[in-house]
Amino acid sequence: MEVAVVVTAHDQHEQVAEAVASVRSQTAPPVELVVVDDGSADAASLAVLDRLRADGVRVLRQENAGVSAARNAGIAATGAPLVLVLDGDDRLAPEFLARVAPLLADPDVVAASSWLELFGVASGVVRPGGGALVDFLHRNACPGSAVLRRAAWERAGGYDAAMRSGFEDWDLYLGMLAGGGRVAIAPEPLLGYRTAPASANVRSMIQRLALLRGIVDKHRAAYQAHLADVLVAQEATAVRRLGDWEALVSADPALPLAEPTFGDGGMAAHVRVATARAAAGAGAARGGARA
Repeated sequence: MEVAVVVTAHDQHEQVAEAVASVRSQTAPPVELVVVDDGSADAASLAVLDRLRADGVRVLRQENAGVSAARNAGIAATGAPLVLVLDGDDRLAPEFLARVAPLLADPDVVAASSWLELFGVASGVVRPGGGALVDFLHRNACPGSAVLRRAAWERAGGYDAAMRSGFEDWDLYLGMLAGGGRVAIAPEPLLGYRTAPASANVRSMIQRLALLRGIVDKHRAAYQAHLADVLVAQEATAVRRLGDWEALVSADPALPLAEPTFGDGGMAAHVRVATARAAAGAGAARGGARA
């Protein structure tokens, strides 16, 4: 199937040129490419956009209205049945479209992306899982840069332009999955995700609880229908993170033990850590005595 690419930009300097270059380097090239500038104001970013336009890239400009409005405008300006929305600070591996777009040959798939390769201030691979509606209720399970089925985007009403503080991609996926289907993830790190202290994703985490409440309120019927699944999945995440903390502080007695919490597994973890540290201390004492 034919794929259009929409790259969104806002005061991102050369990062946008890197994103566009990664699109142009695809082994399975898209049929359309458009950059939507969401009201960039700094001279360096405007110069980059002018250079891209002079190089034959279609560049649309709008007053600053947020990434949701920019993505909607870009998608509306293209006609292919599949659309890759790419953040202006991300970049694609050359095989991204060749590996990800075919996942939408399955009519049950409404969107698709891949694992993430972090670069910038952090490195590593992040493995989102995708899935059906129930898999998206307790957390987002797909990167914001993804190939969307245009018909599913339209049925969901597009991105919510009122959501300018984050979670707009999660909200869209919930809307696209409300009528069934699933989001597919290629199990390879084909999407380069730039990490920076001031990135939109990091900023959105500061407001995570308020944004989450908005998601729940907007998709209340789905949450009510799958309440037990959501609660168990949230608890599984909490248990996993508590286990990570427990392993870390058990291995390093120099790390302080926080005050134990009650009713959430925290007290049991505190006891296990104290027991492990005591056993390690006794073992060290016996070893010293033998020496």
